[in-house]
Amino acid sequence: MPHSFVETAVTLANQIADQYAALPQVEAVALGGSLATQQASAGSDIDLYVYSHQELPVASRTTIAQNGASHSEVNNQFWEPGDEWIDATTGIHVDVMFRSTNWIESQLEHILVKHQASVGYSTCFWHNVLTSTPLFDRTNWYDNVKKMAQRPYPPQLQQNIIAKNFPILRNTLSSYLYQINSAVRRADTVSLNHRVAALLASYFDILFALNELPHPGEKRLLHLAITQCLLLPDNMREQVNNLLTASTENAYDRTNALVDGLKKLLDEQGA
Repeated sequence: MPHSFVETAVTLANQIADQYAALPQVEAVALGGSLATQQASAGSDIDLYVYSHQELPVASRTTIAQNGASHSEVNNQFWEPGDEWIDATTGIHVDVMFRSTNWIESQLEHILVKHQASVGYSTCFWHNVLTSTPLFDRTNWYDNVKKMAQRPYPPQLQQNIIAKNFPILRNTLSSYLYQINSAVRRADTVSLNHRVAALLASYFDILFALNELPHPGEKRLLHLAITQCLLLPDNMREQVNNLLTASTENAYDRTNALVDGLKKLLDEQGA
């Protein structure tokens, strides 16, 4: 029987993880993204996170990235340090991100101990650790990190996320609503799109925090909110889609409608 895409991708991910495991600096390799959360489909990437206590030599990374690749990019520095390639045999896109063990531990401390909120995506690294599957774990370090991350949602973190993100939706002089209205007056569609995206980042940050769920990241947000959150604003799907299709003529009113729904929910929950 032919292998499914997921079986093929997971097999390839394990083969790649074995290559990183041979490097003495590597502490753990974890599989994340849609393959780890059982949402992968044909065309999904392999998302690997390589954790090390020392920086890996670029030459060693190059050898792994170019092994059996039809095209590779090594030492990308656009977001997290990473390497990417297309596997020549399967055509699967492999995306490898390199992280320091100390760095991810500090990120979790900021979130789970110090309860520090961000403007949008506050708890994404927490979600990433919780949902990623270790393919290699030299000293059980990653297993211990996951155990540390498996805790109830801190009430103070929830409060801090709401306090940081809700006012900038429309209550401050530099709020997203103010910036959207300014873009409307200028008929500036590029700025309008930019500010709507930022508003939605904070909107969903609040919503997942209210539901005591770590933020799942930037993909499938509307679907994940609807399927995972017990507490939702009335007509949220319609209001989000209305804002995403807004023009300069109705963007202001549609933004207000979306924020009104979230405010009503927060008031009902006493948040």
